[in-house]
Amino acid sequence: MLDIPLSWQLAKVAVSVAMVLGLGVVAVRVSPRIAGLLSGYPLGTALALFFIGLEISPAFAVDSAVHTLAGFTATMALGAGYWLCGRKSGLVGVFSGLGGAIVFWFAVSAVLAQFEFTRLTGTLCTLVAIIGFTWLFKRIPDTVATARPAFSWVALGLRALLATLIIFVITGLAHWVPPAWAGTLAAFPVTMLPFLLILHASQGPGPAATVIKHYPMGLGSLLSYALCVSYSYQSLGLALGTLAGFVVATLWLWGWLQLQRWWQGRRQAASPA
Repeated sequence: MLDIPLSWQLAKVAVSVAMVLGLGVVAVRVSPRIAGLLSGYPLGTALALFFIGLEISPAFAVDSAVHTLAGFTATMALGAGYWLCGRKSGLVGVFSGLGGAIVFWFAVSAVLAQFEFTRLTGTLCTLVAIIGFTWLFKRIPDTVATARPAFSWVALGLRALLATLIIFVITGLAHWVPPAWAGTLAAFPVTMLPFLLILHASQGPGPAATVIKHYPMGLGSLLSYALCVSYSYQSLGLALGTLAGFVVATLWLWGWLQLQRWWQGRRQAASPA
């Protein structure tokens, strides 16, 4: 692996910490449901693919992004593993949920790595998985997180450490693995997993399960982002390609939220007074 400039490493740290803390604030101040949708926003994936392209090559990042499209299936499997294994409160529930999540993610990732996905087949794979996991998670009740005191320095340090570690592992392993695995690693929930652990530890399994429940329906922006950068990285470059990806992902998320509001308004209008 080539020597990586210190400025690039510091950028990974700063952005990783900001993403995890931002999701934590949304969950407590807004709702776990919205946090689950925002967990599907291309934050960790964008950071991973950008630094893979910067440290290795844009062409390698493009090939990886194609496999990232299918890799989101493994991310949903991770959520299922956490939900099934992390139903207890306290550290016991957190660690059992984490163990189940990693096992489920690795098992599905190993299967996905055996296939040569295209943009079309990778997208279709995750779309089918979204339908399946949405059906599986529909039985999870919505639980609202309660307000908590300001974060302690210990909690802040743990979030920073975990988010930074995941990003460094992903971008480091990308130097040694083929694009199929690099793309699957880029789909790893860099923001969602630390957020789940922290939310579970402080609020219990209910709010964490609510985030998992709404995560699949927020993946449209991630799919839009990965699909866009798989074209734009080589034609526009990493910086402009990343910007184009965020524009497309934001438009998709805005459209999805508008559709949800319209549907909820229609249901309320149709319900008896």
